[in-house]
Amino acid sequence: MLTYAKNVKSGDPENYEARAAVHYWAHLFPKEQVFRRDRDGDAPNNLLNYDYAILRASVARAIVGAGMLPALGIHHHNKYNAFALADDLMEPYRPFVDAIVCQIINGKKPYDELTKEHKAQLLSIATADVKYRGERSPLLNSTHFLAAAVAKCFGGDARELALPEFINKKSNDLELQLPL
Repeated sequence: MLTYAKNVKSGDPENYEARAAVHYWAHLFPKEQVFRRDRDGDAPNNLLNYDYAILRASVARAIVGAGMLPALGIHHHNKYNAFALADDLMEPYRPFVDAIVCQIINGKKPYDELTKEHKAQLLSIATADVKYRGERSPLLNSTHFLAAAVAKCFGGDARELALPEFINKKSNDLELQLPL
């Protein structure tokens, strides 16, 4: 993953992002589980879809709060996508969703069906600890900080953009480590 990250260039002409995604998904979940990320695929895709939808809505709300239009994306651009900028800005937050889904998978309960308990756990994404500009804050707050920073960049008032950092947590004696 680090090799891919070091070698990726603007526009990703060598397709490093896709190669990194294949590696990431192959190593995220337990080895005995064969997983393929597919919106319509088998579990735990249902959990990922649900929590990514929550994240996308939260980021879209932050974008509107910062005075921008969520339909005008940077890398995601499609005239049929009303949330292209939300799709761009939610990217650094995806590991937070993935960590919650890993907790559910590593738990004792089945996850083929999206239960009330699963939804409650997935909703905790809003209060997940995020490190943003060296300080801890709830993820929901950091989406507003990030959207405001992007608006400053678009307005020419800033040239650099701080991204949220993932904080590993221990839960039930399991340290959540993402395959980076």
